[in-house]
Amino acid sequence: MASARKKQEIIRRPFGPLTVEVPVIGQGTWMMGNARDRKEEVEALRAGIRLGMTHIDTAELYGSEEMIAEAIRDVPRSELFIVSKVLPQNASHAGTIRACEASLRRLGTEYLDVYLLHWRGRHPLAETLGALEALRQQGKIRALGVSNFDVGDLEEARGLLGGTPIACNQVLYHLTERFVDAELVDYCARHRIAVVGYSPFGHGRFPRPDSAGGRVLAAVAARHSVTPRHVALAFLVREPPRFTIPKAATAAHARENAAALTLHLDERDLTEIDAAFPVPRPTGALPVI
Repeated sequence: MASARKKQEIIRRPFGPLTVEVPVIGQGTWMMGNARDRKEEVEALRAGIRLGMTHIDTAELYGSEEMIAEAIRDVPRSELFIVSKVLPQNASHAGTIRACEASLRRLGTEYLDVYLLHWRGRHPLAETLGALEALRQQGKIRALGVSNFDVGDLEEARGLLGGTPIACNQVLYHLTERFVDAELVDYCARHRIAVVGYSPFGHGRFPRPDSAGGRVLAAVAARHSVTPRHVALAFLVREPPRFTIPKAATAAHARENAAALTLHLDERDLTEIDAAFPVPRPTGALPVI
């Protein structure tokens, strides 16, 4: 079964308005980049890249950009899809430009594929978006995006940008936190905005094996000869415009995540998982961590 999966095509899809096709499962780097684990983390990223997880996500907040630079040193830039983010407190017009240029230096690259506002802060959204558009025109970023935006935020941003598209919205999304499935994903699909789910394993909230949801994941996993975590990742990217960016601090963990790149769930699988982890009503603020 394992050898058969290796022969299958990696699942890729267009990233929002961009014509490039991106693997649906990438590599997050939050809480990575510390000196103690640097060698192991570099090898984890390299292992993931070799296995097809060429979408690398970072942010100035994470402190992982220099570690990423080391990991990608010998990889042709055209084979990578690199995303970073500006902190809200730095997101004035001039501050956004400076933050992006600093990220480029730390990453050792001449451009980012997408650059995001990490979340909304005190600086006017129009000012930040204007800076992102300027960076795009300068060729320092290929596209601009946002993170932790709800439908109202996206409507406002689209109005401010005029015809410039928003490439993606990065949001909290895992099996026990499916708030974005209530209405945000449909909105993004209509407007060609990629939905990139962060913390896909729930940041300590992955379903326990003895829970009702855990038993459903185990049953689906057994039918495909994979693990419940493979099933979770495959479900979270089951349809466009969804992507996900699990973190892997070891090469073994990267290999486990990459195994879900070729996993296709059938209608029975999707129905069972959907019932076990229902979508909440679209009320309240967008959840974040």
